[in-house]
Amino acid sequence: MVCSTGIKGDEIDSNPAHVTKRAIWGFGSDVTSCASCLRLRVSMMRVLLLTLLLSGVCCDLNLDGSWRSWKKEFKKNYSDAMEEAYRRSVWEQKVLEVKKHNEEAAAGHHTFTTGLNHLSDMTAEEVNAKMNGLRMENFSPQDDDDNFTFPINFPLPPSVNWTEDGFVTPVQNQGNCNSCWAFSAVGALEAQMKKKKGVLVPLSVQQLVDCSHLAGNRGCFGGLLTNAFHYIVNNEGISKESEYPYEDKEVFCRRAHNYGHCKGYRVLPRYNEFELQKVVATIGPVAVGINANLTSFHHYKNGIYNETSCPSLPLNHAVLIVGYGKEDGRQYWLVKNSWSDNWGEGGYIRMLRNQNQCGIGTYSVVPII
Repeated sequence: MVCSTGIKGDEIDSNPAHVTKRAIWGFGSDVTSCASCLRLRVSMMRVLLLTLLLSGVCCDLNLDGSWRSWKKEFKKNYSDAMEEAYRRSVWEQKVLEVKKHNEEAAAGHHTFTTGLNHLSDMTAEEVNAKMNGLRMENFSPQDDDDNFTFPINFPLPPSVNWTEDGFVTPVQNQGNCNSCWAFSAVGALEAQMKKKKGVLVPLSVQQLVDCSHLAGNRGCFGGLLTNAFHYIVNNEGISKESEYPYEDKEVFCRRAHNYGHCKGYRVLPRYNEFELQKVVATIGPVAVGINANLTSFHHYKNGIYNETSCPSLPLNHAVLIVGYGKEDGRQYWLVKNSWSDNWGEGGYIRMLRNQNQCGIGTYSVVPII
């Protein structure tokens, strides 16, 4: 029998200032200490859960069938009964949160819905530690170009979708590696290579994870978009995915034949989503950083993500803007994530445009080939 503690994952201290250094851009560099603190908290929660179990505090039996179905759908297996009890308790809280949000959405209080997915047995803190790998503390202001404007003398199209036009590879799952920064950078370069060569070829995310440490990245402990492009420039390219496939972990850097090349990159002006729109419309998909801390983002299902409580800082997750549009009077960005196609709208999310939603207009980079 498994139990519900009634404790929300979001209520656990998700801001361990005593183990991390913060900068204006995001988390500090002591990732290992933060991870150790997280493991300690999880262990303490499991002890508490065992106490409740022995005391006869039981789970919601009405959810037994749903729990079994969810585990089967997402192929969940746990090490022991205690681990399953803890994960069940977290999952039950997500069930309640999703239900509450969607009831509010049906009443017109939200522009998007949420749903259970493969992240639903993890606390918000665990998701952020495992899935959000953008390390903005390594960003140098000199890489920014607030004075850059993209010259254009014709009206922008009302909507753009590079995915439909065949410039975007299928959604992947970064898994247990904090490699969002690599997926985002590679996605932007793949589109530019398609424009140049006329064929869409998946490029190697794993090569960036394994080989770009000297450029300032930290493999599965996170990285930076500009550092990724800096590596590609200095290395004179990266390999095809087929020759250097993704492994969901960091391994030894190995030599490979380079296919995707770029001669530089451009960091777009901060807080200027019109300039960002011009680049997306005329050049192609753009790699961007966002704040992905909220449970509503973790469990986004469909609609236009307009979360008033989402802060613009810290930026901790990298995604790929692949287009934009407008629905029911709301302007949005079409964004590709790397959390599998089980998440969101087939792996994508539509985020409110021109309001710097979750900091989406703060840090954006496009490769130059």
